[in-house]
Amino acid sequence: MTDPSRADVADHPVTRDAALARLNAFVPLAGAAYAKGRNADHGTGRHDSVSRLSAALRRRSVTEIDVLTPVLAQHGHDAAAFVNEVFWRTYFKGWLEARPDTWHAMLRALAALDSQLLRDDALAKRHAAALRGQTGIDCFDHWMGELDQTGYLHNWARMQFASIWIFTLGLPWELGARAMFVRLVDADPASNTLSWRWVAGLHTRGKAYLADAALIAHMTGGRFAPVGLATRAAIPDEPLPPAAIPPRDVIEPAPDAPTLLWITPDDCALETEPALASLIVRAVVIVDANGDPAGHGARADRAALDDALARAAGHWNVAAFRTPDAGAIAALAQEIGAAQVVTGRVAVGPGLDALDRARTALDAAGIGLAEHLRAWDAAAWPHATRGYYALRKTIPNLLGVAGLSVLPPPGEPLP
Repeated sequence: MTDPSRADVADHPVTRDAALARLNAFVPLAGAAYAKGRNADHGTGRHDSVSRLSAALRRRSVTEIDVLTPVLAQHGHDAAAFVNEVFWRTYFKGWLEARPDTWHAMLRALAALDSQLLRDDALAKRHAAALRGQTGIDCFDHWMGELDQTGYLHNWARMQFASIWIFTLGLPWELGARAMFVRLVDADPASNTLSWRWVAGLHTRGKAYLADAALIAHMTGGRFAPVGLATRAAIPDEPLPPAAIPPRDVIEPAPDAPTLLWITPDDCALETEPALASLIVRAVVIVDANGDPAGHGARADRAALDDALARAAGHWNVAAFRTPDAGAIAALAQEIGAAQVVTGRVAVGPGLDALDRARTALDAAGIGLAEHLRAWDAAAWPHATRGYYALRKTIPNLLGVAGLSVLPPPGEPLP
């Protein structure tokens, strides 16, 4: 039996081989069975009706194309619901790339809320009770315990959890988004932040998600009977998000320059990219803070990076290095004679802080920093700047661009 305290490692694989094995087990269920049962929450450790690949996809230990190729080959049009879910992740990332200040605004709000928690005893008590899972709302308290124990919640349960946090407990959505993010094994800055905003009625403006006690009882097989849930959604008063802007510019790798390849949690399968095959890689490196990582997400990062480092070093037949901080990457690049450091495109979120530290040191050393943008993102992100349905109608074309030959029949768009 799996140790629940290590469920993040056993149930949500992040190494490439383990994630591909999980994919292989899931593929037979990715068609009609997934569409029918994906929203049912069967309880802790019983999430076999969903792929459990989100932790690997977040780190791109496996890619969207890796996942969709066998699913579409086996199920074709019947895989529409699963394909849709994969594209939601792409949509959220592209939307946040076009509006990075939404992320920074949340961080500013959290700084102000942390100060408010020190002054407002009533808010602090409600917040502390929620974090301890002691609200008296049975499903919410269970889900908080499941998050703490395993680092995972079924996606449908995340929606209910967020709705109860915001509308029943009356807590700021930003505090809830942070509480979930720091616990999740599959914590993704874009998906987590924008999902919370969607529930709160801020992403699709004015359309909030209100948790319903009867539906919760039904979708959890009668395990819960929550009482006292809000019957009205008081949508937070926030200004409209800024207009979309082009994603930040990146320097593409120079194929003829001696290279230090830097692997980050944003892309742990760079050796699978044909566009990087001709790089003159002299070494590969990860940032590896000292000590045993605490928390489900940090442990998953460590496992994914260790695996990616070994695979990349073997692929290019070069030495593998670990550095305690991104700022030390410049010294390593100089030591091995690299003219550039190449990494996968770093998305809006905490990873940009490390990128900025590395860039400052590399600029001082006269070494370039290049980021590789995957073709999947380059094709999809321009369609992700408005609502999801603007992207959804382009999915058949995007699949074709990605070389996936099994598409929905003409006239039958993805749901």
